[in-house]
Amino acid sequence: MRTEVITVRTGDRPTVHDITREAENFAEGRGDGLLHVFVPHATAGVAIIETGAGSDEDLLTAIGELLPADDRWRHRHGSAGHGRDHVLPAWIAPYATLPVIGGRIMLGTWQSICLVDPNGDNPSRQVRFSFLEG
Repeated sequence: MRTEVITVRTGDRPTVHDITREAENFAEGRGDGLLHVFVPHATAGVAIIETGAGSDEDLLTAIGELLPADDRWRHRHGSAGHGRDHVLPAWIAPYATLPVIGGRIMLGTWQSICLVDPNGDNPSRQVRFSFLEG
């Protein structure tokens, strides 16, 4: 298995960050197999969605509505409402596995690989790419 860790600067507010290009660069020339994308953080996830047409903002809006950043959460360290960030990975998993054929990730036409990070308390994240040859 081949593996690599990248660092993504996510900033100080909730974000959906497209990491497709970095994933494609990692998978390029590796042949057939599986690409596993993993975010080793308790408050972030990986989503396969369309970006650039409003879906990324819609996802953040949905997170805000389903998991409000208010004082209802028992987990209370960090900024106000931070407990919801720890619940996020139950809905948006911290990983995704994708097929790779001939060194190309087999995403659909409008699909992108995105790091979803609602936690503004941590301005940078790590993402691990792993490739298992077929």
